[in-house]
Amino acid sequence: MSITSASELIGMQEISEVVATTLKLMREHTKVGMSTRELDEFGGSILKSFGAKSAPLETYGFPGYTCISLNNEAAHGIPSTQKIIQEGDLINIDVSAELNGFWSDNGGSFVIGKDIYFHQPLVDASKEILHKAIHQIKGGVKIADIGYLIETEAKKSGYSVLKNLAGHGVGRSLHEKPDNILNYRVKGNKERFQKNTTVAIETFIATHSTQAVELSDGWTLVGNRGGFVTQHEHTILITDETPVILTASNGIWN
Repeated sequence: MSITSASELIGMQEISEVVATTLKLMREHTKVGMSTRELDEFGGSILKSFGAKSAPLETYGFPGYTCISLNNEAAHGIPSTQKIIQEGDLINIDVSAELNGFWSDNGGSFVIGKDIYFHQPLVDASKEILHKAIHQIKGGVKIADIGYLIETEAKKSGYSVLKNLAGHGVGRSLHEKPDNILNYRVKGNKERFQKNTTVAIETFIATHSTQAVELSDGWTLVGNRGGFVTQHEHTILITDETPVILTASNGIWN
């Protein structure tokens, strides 16, 4: 979305604060022994308290208010009473929503309790790579160059990236142009980030896989070679300098 007025900026700031707050509170609420459905209902109640609507539910008919992916699930995990959170689990919460005609998106992976399965280095790499990528984005920068940075940094840490999931434009709908903010460089992509636009930048950092594949439930994505995947995401406003991170209050870098 291109921001052309003060009212549009306010609209994006308001919905971004909603999804950021929801993600932060869900992270803090997550406990061992809780089902992912219980966690999702908690998130849904927060969105409703702000008058916001779940983006995946509204846009795609997703069976939940938020996407909650557990352990080997890479993305789009369906909240379930059968999925009970355990000590050391790797969990990802992705929250996107609509308010007053504006849409925003954010997410983050983290470890529950003690890191008994040694997931924290993967989580840290994903967070740090997102931070580096976002702080290189400004008007005129090639989208492909940010993809190159993400993949290069992942390889330095001993990891791979998922090549068929991407960040995207966001604002007047959940997914807008540009829809190809990939985690690797496509040399033929000459598209550049545009000043005063809002986009969701996200990392997909993996231990083994390079592609996400869909399970038979029609939603859940897992890595094509197994292993684990972490995702971190912010919605930002692109400027001539450092971007404005609209979802900064989610605390995923804390």
